[in-house]
Amino acid sequence: MSDRISSELFARARGVIPGGVNSPARAFRAVGTDPVFIQQAHGARILGADGTEYIDYVLSWGPAILGHAHPAVIRVVQETATRGLSFGAPTELEVRFAEKLLALYPSMARVRCVSSGTEATMSALRVARGYTGRDLIVKFEGCYHGHADQLLVKAGSGLATQGVPSSAGVPASVAASTLTLPYNDIAALTQLFEARPKDIAAVIVEPVVGNMGCIPPEPGFLQAIIELCRRYEAVSIFDEVMTGSRLAPGGAQQRFGLRPDMTCLGKVVGGGMPLAAYGGRANIMGVVAPDGPVYQAGTLSGNPVAVACGLRTLELLTPEVYDKLESLGARLERGLQRALADRMVPGCVQRVGSMITLFFREGPVRSWNDASKADTARFADWHAKMIQRKVYWPPSQFEAAFLSAAHTEADIDASVQAAWESLA
Repeated sequence: MSDRISSELFARARGVIPGGVNSPARAFRAVGTDPVFIQQAHGARILGADGTEYIDYVLSWGPAILGHAHPAVIRVVQETATRGLSFGAPTELEVRFAEKLLALYPSMARVRCVSSGTEATMSALRVARGYTGRDLIVKFEGCYHGHADQLLVKAGSGLATQGVPSSAGVPASVAASTLTLPYNDIAALTQLFEARPKDIAAVIVEPVVGNMGCIPPEPGFLQAIIELCRRYEAVSIFDEVMTGSRLAPGGAQQRFGLRPDMTCLGKVVGGGMPLAAYGGRANIMGVVAPDGPVYQAGTLSGNPVAVACGLRTLELLTPEVYDKLESLGARLERGLQRALADRMVPGCVQRVGSMITLFFREGPVRSWNDASKADTARFADWHAKMIQRKVYWPPSQFEAAFLSAAHTEADIDASVQAAWESLA
């Protein structure tokens, strides 16, 4: 099934936008087709430019945890917008939003709003450097933390999809300040700290990776990061832009019972609006201007409409919502596993809560080295067939899919049937 209107729009877009998209992950290059242009979305459904309706497992890359255009969220956005879109001044709404985040994430004593996940991680690392007086940061291969220069080193997400280990335009001197290690490798991190005990400012990690596919942490891995950072006086940073308030109200750190020194949030906490945040212990956040010497600012930070959207979304995330997400996730996982087995296709399904990936390779997948061996050609064929069957799955082997509270068991069963047919 060819979406003629999307193809025409994409041709126009390529004349005015680099690659025809405003974010490389949208380009569908990894699956060899043109992207589907979207005109609207409601609940668990998106509507393509040609009017085709799809069951959506991208969900704006995670934020639409309640489903698209939830009536209560839309209502508060509309009401807030009538009072003004932006003031460049403090509001009660941003205070309430900050209070809500601190209640959900006890590891944070102070939190600062920004407008994107990239801003959150970039700012958190600057704060960590300012707090420790050190220059080096540690990240893990395949983990994506936004497009700040120092983080585009062996990154995942769109860079993994394109097979690019780092980005052009990043000065070698900046890249040299970032050290990379294999995800889930406690021994490698221990050895690095032993070799550079007074040089490392921070270790940043996706507690559950979503940007090379869904890869959970091995037992003890996240705890080791926190303990090693504490021992060597570095800052542990959980990048929960993807996992925050998705895997639990308090994110992956609540799910695993951990307290990192700093946390980065985005996606779900913004409810679909451009909103993110970073925070941490009081003494660490005390170095942030105007209280301290580490400068960070943003004209639209704490935008009232975005904050109202995020706050209402968080208020609607009840225990029943998470129970439903867990149940639907388990149902989808079982169905995909049965489809692989029935078709005798080499593959594995990895899931944590409402994040899930079907890898076209034998599992388990524990690191980028494992993920990179997946059969991307087979994934591309499968993805094209899923689109034909009106299931909108992330257009990359190295991206996690998401579920929402708007999905139903019937949606899951229809998607499993489509997956089974698409494996032929």
